[in-house]
This record gives sequence, structure tokens and C-alpha cells, in this order.
Amino acid sequence: MTPPLFWVDDVPAAGEEATVSGSEGRHAVTVTRIRRGETVVLGDGRGTLADCEVLGTSGKERLTVRAGRVEFVTRPKPLVTVVQALPKSERAELAVDLMTEAGVDVIVPWQASRCVARWAGSKAERGVDKWRSAAATAAKQARRPWIPEVTDLATTMDVRERCARVVGDSGVVALLHETGSTPFRSIDFSTASEIVVVIGPEGGLDDAEIADLTALGGQPVVLGPEVLRTAAAGAVALGALGAVTDRWSR
Repeated sequence: MTPPLFWVDDVPAAGEEATVSGSEGRHAVTVTRIRRGETVVLGDGRGTLADCEVLGTSGKERLTVRAGRVEFVTRPKPLVTVVQALPKSERAELAVDLMTEAGVDVIVPWQASRCVARWAGSKAERGVDKWRSAAATAAKQARRPWIPEVTDLATTMDVRERCARVVGDSGVVALLHETGSTPFRSIDFSTASEIVVVIGPEGGLDDAEIADLTALGGQPVVLGPEVLRTAAAGAVALGALGAVTDRWSR
């Protein structure tokens, strides 16, 4: 297995010693049971990783390491944003987990018209915080150099503005819909500067939303022959993009 990854605010330079404490130190010492002499990777979630030798542990949440090789890993190209309409209950964090493991760069939680889940006020803040925590945990599990950005809750106007900008910058906006007339695989993603995948809630995208985003340059597409749950669609789309672009060439 590859060495486990733990998040720190700042990655130490090669040859420097560092201490991992708090929740990450507790995970390393108590859960993963890291011991002296083992190798771990420290990352800042912003592309910098360091291979580190464990010098020792103390208590239940303190790990001391010495950094060896340090590298900066650029984001894969093209950048992929998933606009995810709010799924119901526990499926929300499942969607974030699966998308993160599949390599998403930006996640936009969207209050679409057919969403059963409704976020407002403090509930929106708590929901976004949960998504960000889920993204950080999944990125660690997947050994990702980058923790995906999770934006604040988006309105349909926010989504319109994002999609219009991406299309204007020679990007691609794909609206996943089971009745889409264009197969996902037929779109040329090779020269896209950025890709936005828009996913509706359990009831799907509203006709008005499809018409509105299509008018801005979005393309209604069908991903495959099966009808996917909203929580799985993003991960499946990201897997397909990894195969048809250079995103998996690292």
C-alpha cells in the first residue's frame, strides 16, 4: 500500500522536522497506529506533498516526522467543476465522497428547483461545512494532493453565471439528463479549457433549467444506458472524463 496521507497547514521543507497533532495526529496515532520508522505523506491540500519518516509518537495525538522528498503536483487539466443539486439526506455527503475520490476539482452545491432538501440560513452554512469536511476526508483517503474546493450554496443565477463564463472561455458545460439527445462520449473535451458537469436532484433537472442553461451554451447529454442516482452521477462522469482527456495522465 502507498503511505497514508495526513493534512497539515504547511508542509515542512526537505530535512525539516514537523509535528502532526490535533485530529490528524489522533488519526495517525490512534486510528492508523503509525509507529516510529514508518513512512507517511504530509500534504497541505493545495498541491504540496512531502514523504516523511516517522521519528516517534507521544500521547494519543502527536506524531513527529522528518521530511524527505517534497514535491508540488499541479492540478490535472482540464479543470472539472461539478454543479451538484442537493441530494436528500445522507446521499449528499456520499455524492461529495464519490466525486472527490474520482478527482473533482470544484464542487458547487446547488439549490435546484426540484430539490427535496432545502438549505437556508444556518442550515446552508452547516451543510457546506459538512461537504467540505467530507471532501477533505475523501481526498485524504484517495491520496490526493488537492482537496477540492466546495463553494458556498449556489442559486440558479450563480450557476447561470458560472456556465456562461466557462462557455465564453472555450469550456464545455454538460447537463446530465436521462433524455439528453447527445451521448456523453460524443462531446469533444480535448480542447476544453474547463468542464462543468451539471447534475440535477432525484427528480432531475427542471425543463426550464435545461432550456435556460442550454441557451447559455450548455449541452444536454446522456451519460449511459442506465439511469444513475444523483449521488453517483458525478463520479461516473469524472471517470469517463479521466478516460477521454489527459486528466489521468499523471
